[in-house]
Amino acid sequence: MSEQQSVTQRVEAVIQRIRPLLQADGGDIELVKFDEATGVVSVRLRGACSGCPGAAMTLKMGVERHMKERVPEVKEVVAV
Repeated sequence: MSEQQSVTQRVEAVIQRIRPLLQADGGDIELVKFDEATGVVSVRLRGACSGCPGAAMTLKMGVERHMKERVPEVKEVVAV
C-alpha cells in the first residue's frame, strides 16, 4: 500500500472524527462500505440516531457535508 491513505481510510477517519458528536446525543455511526465507482458512502446509524426524526438532517447537513469537504471522492452519504 502507498504512503497515502486510501479513500476508505479517509472516509473512516472522518467518521471517527464526528462519532463523538453523535455519541453525545446517545447515537453512533458506522461505515458499512464505500463504493469507489459511484462515490457513495453507506453508513449505519445506531442508538438514538437510528430512530431520531432529525437523523436525515444530521446525515445530509452534518455527516455528508463534512465527508465531502474532507474526502472529495465522496458524492453522497446514505444510511442503510
